[in-house]
Amino acid sequence: MTRIAAVYPVLPPHVYTQAEITDRFADLCGGVAGRESLLRRLHASASVATRHLALPLDRYGELDGFGASNDAFIEVASELGAEAIVGALSEAGLRPDDVDLVISTTVTGAAVPSIEARIAAKIGLRPDVRRLPLFGLGCVAGASGLARLHDFLHASPHSVGVLLSVELCSLTVQRDDPSTANLVASGLFGDGAAAVVVVGDEVRATGPQIVDSQSHLYPDSERAMGWDIGASGLKIVLGAEVPELVSTYLGDDVAQFLKQHDLDLTDISTWVAHPGGPKVLQAIERSLTLPDDALELTWRSLALIGNLSSASVLHVLRDTIDQRPPPPGSHGVLLAMGPGFCSELVLLRW
Repeated sequence: MTRIAAVYPVLPPHVYTQAEITDRFADLCGGVAGRESLLRRLHASASVATRHLALPLDRYGELDGFGASNDAFIEVASELGAEAIVGALSEAGLRPDDVDLVISTTVTGAAVPSIEARIAAKIGLRPDVRRLPLFGLGCVAGASGLARLHDFLHASPHSVGVLLSVELCSLTVQRDDPSTANLVASGLFGDGAAAVVVVGDEVRATGPQIVDSQSHLYPDSERAMGWDIGASGLKIVLGAEVPELVSTYLGDDVAQFLKQHDLDLTDISTWVAHPGGPKVLQAIERSLTLPDDALELTWRSLALIGNLSSASVLHVLRDTIDQRPPPPGSHGVLLAMGPGFCSELVLLRW
């Protein structure tokens, strides 16, 4: 089995209350085509108190199109990505030239060369480091990236892998889109990054083990979540059916996955869930019949920093390690869902 040697979350320094962001977005978008009252209700019901943003609030008015927003994405993502990888390796007691594979993921900006390539020389990665940039997985990519690192390291137990997630959701908010999906997204998503160091069996490290993973694509759900990409950039697709999809499929998925390892729901001491939003979290709690406090750290993360897309579940993983370390030998499940519509389950053992 592979082992998670370090998780290092990073947030941009610009932090605002939900009320401040709501006021600025309403002003920037000119009342969002007469839907300002709905905007304010949706923001107030998002269970988000504060969020970190890639730029100071007053800078968003200077972004005059997709090109300017994407330029800002590349600049800030490179800074946060470098900080996250260097911090994670330091905590793991490893050097940048120890890294054999970097998987990077984002769904909030486009960069060619990709972010990990732009920062490789700056932070001291080897010229022969393997790179695997992922785009399009969205919120599920934090879990999927860990799973794919596990796949690689299972076959290469002497190796060191790094997962880098950088998501700057604020740079994707559309000013001329009065859709309910855009209004919801503008009140839910924040900005941040995280890096995770995962090592093979032959590399000494402490931290939870990755035992196994499972992916699942759900039928007829392509329009539940994603982007429509046009001249103005990335326009959110966010269907009201997402909580229903979770309720329909997740419970059976988890039960069948655990059964493969002679486990059931009662054997899981720790749940590390992506904070997809209040309705999604409630659907997870119902479908898995979880105790009231099982997702406390996920709810807290949602309140303090919002939904960071793929980086969020990694922030919750770090919070779990720091604030609620599970008993040695116990099992946990890390889970996330995203465009496809799909889920990724990762079985952990402490």
